[in-house]
Amino acid sequence: MAKKRERLDVIKDILMAVRENRSIKPTRLLYASNLSPQMFKEYINELIGKSFIKLDINKNEKKTFSLTPKGNNFLEEYRVIENFINNFGL
Repeated sequence: MAKKRERLDVIKDILMAVRENRSIKPTRLLYASNLSPQMFKEYINELIGKSFIKLDINKNEKKTFSLTPKGNNFLEEYRVIENFINNFGL
C-alpha cells in the first residue's frame, strides 16, 4: 500500500504544479495534485485564503491559478527544510 502524503507535501505538490506551469487551469491542477475533487477544493480554498495562489479569470471567463510571491517563498523555505532533514538522515 502506498504511503499517505502529509498535508505539507500535498501543499508543496500543488504549489510546484502551479509554479512549473506559471498559470494552470483548475482541471489540470486537479490531475497534477492527485487529489479527490472535494479534497482539491479544500486545499485550493485554503491556499487562496492564505494568499499562496491566486485565481485569475480572463475576459472569456476562463479560470487559471498562478503563484503569488508568498507561495513562492513557501516553496523556497520548504526546500531548505527538506535539505536540512535529508542532511541529517531523518
